[in-house]
Amino acid sequence: MGKTLKALLVGESWFTFSLHQKGFDTFQTAEYHEGGTAFIEALRAQDIDVTYVRCHEVSTHFPRTTKELSGVEVVILSDVGSNTFLLAPETFALSRSSPNRLVAIRDYVAAGGSLLMVGGYMSFQGIDGRARYRNSPLAEVLPVELLETDDRVEVPEGIHPQVVAQDHFVVTGLSITWPELLGYNRIQPKAGAQVIAMVGDDPLLVLGSFGEGRVAAFASDIAPHWAPPEFMQWKGYGRLWSSLLRWLAKQDGEASVFEGRSARKIPLPE
Repeated sequence: MGKTLKALLVGESWFTFSLHQKGFDTFQTAEYHEGGTAFIEALRAQDIDVTYVRCHEVSTHFPRTTKELSGVEVVILSDVGSNTFLLAPETFALSRSSPNRLVAIRDYVAAGGSLLMVGGYMSFQGIDGRARYRNSPLAEVLPVELLETDDRVEVPEGIHPQVVAQDHFVVTGLSITWPELLGYNRIQPKAGAQVIAMVGDDPLLVLGSFGEGRVAAFASDIAPHWAPPEFMQWKGYGRLWSSLLRWLAKQDGEASVFEGRSARKIPLPE
């Protein structure tokens, strides 16, 4: 194991409200869910210290400034849309100005921090385009270009990721073919980024840099529904995420990021 690394996971939580009808009568129930448990456990087993900020905690627990992010080595955004960061209660409800947390993340990465965005219905552009990161301050930070509309690719029959950069630190010791996934967000690597793994003809894992920091995009999920039990129980699951975070935190021994490399360009639909 490497030295202890401090990561901040944001997202992967949701509430479900159900309406039940039984003949003449109806009633409602509510449930709360967290999707990051297995991911967090896998990282902690690899000596990575994870702080977890749920979606509904962003307004109160997520750092408001770049300075407040300085003690974090990797920020991970997973299934949490841009509005959650942009519309603080004092702005949305009281019409008062408030710090732009996405600008804080952008400047944190530019100064040497690191960012990982993981796919999901509220990642990248997301379902019906509601995640809305394409026109956010993070659009210039991410190593990928985003679609203008809904970018989900549902693959209910399953699709096996394939490693295309076998010599990279992030995938050292992992098999070339990974357990299947059930969907992903369609993204396009920017010039200078590096595609590490693919799903069919689309990129799955893309690495890059922004300013002094490193960035990564993983187009599928860390948990169901796109990441089925077979993927999460895969012996390479914890190793993949820990290696990716250590690369992002510059614990891989590389002096530079992508000098002289070019990305694989993949046509996107009109």
